[in-house]
Amino acid sequence: MSYFNNKVIVVTGGSDGIGRALVDVLLKQGAKVSTCGRNYDKLYGLQTNYPDKPLIVHAADVSSEADCKNFINETVQTFGTIDILINNAGISMRALFAETSLETLRSVMDINFWGTVYCTKYALPYILQQKGTIVGVSSVAGYRGLPGRTGYSASKFAVHGFLESLRTELLDSGVNIMWVCPGFTASNIRNAALTKDGKPQGFTTLDEGSLMSAEECADLTIKAIAANNRTLIYTWNDRRTILLNKLFPKLADKLVRNFFYKKGELVK
Repeated sequence: MSYFNNKVIVVTGGSDGIGRALVDVLLKQGAKVSTCGRNYDKLYGLQTNYPDKPLIVHAADVSSEADCKNFINETVQTFGTIDILINNAGISMRALFAETSLETLRSVMDINFWGTVYCTKYALPYILQQKGTIVGVSSVAGYRGLPGRTGYSASKFAVHGFLESLRTELLDSGVNIMWVCPGFTASNIRNAALTKDGKPQGFTTLDEGSLMSAEECADLTIKAIAANNRTLIYTWNDRRTILLNKLFPKLADKLVRNFFYKKGELVK
């Protein structure tokens, strides 16, 4: 029997990318899933794919505390409790700080950091009762600042600090708090990444076909949850970057800059 069978699992940002892949695999493993997103049409399409499965779809913007509270409340009213919360919803950015509007930075922080905080706050009482799991889907950008992604890195550093602090507070509670860090993944996050003016970039310069699929990310994530892991860094390149940054930070500065700048221009 699957570890996730009959567990109530909340996945934020489940209408696309890794979130959608998580919803798919968790339903197939017998979980009761509640997910949210901002795009009603995508949520409706997801729901119609699983007419006979225990699935809640809820239109919500995780940057709104009220939306997060209503989403968690609907989940509990329908399924009775929450065993696992996967804070997956997020957005990136592609712009130099000097050229970026402060509103763009606020948007990234509101979704990535405050969205995690809001959903965790309202789900925590139930997860404590169930001795469940809270997950943050993060990034190597939470360990190492990346050029052109100042707001994104700041938000992920904040998520790491928040979750690590909370994990330490709850060490004796039976609750596991973990964060997982996918590498470059074939998903919509780069197309939706905000430009300096806060508008979606709408394109990516990366070869999507060479990247890890959202399905692979979802599979690695649920295995880490079932194993009660603390952290999961998906790729060797990201593990190497984190290690270099700890041991040789000046060298890491140069290597990261060389990776993200080609012919003097920021790679977007």
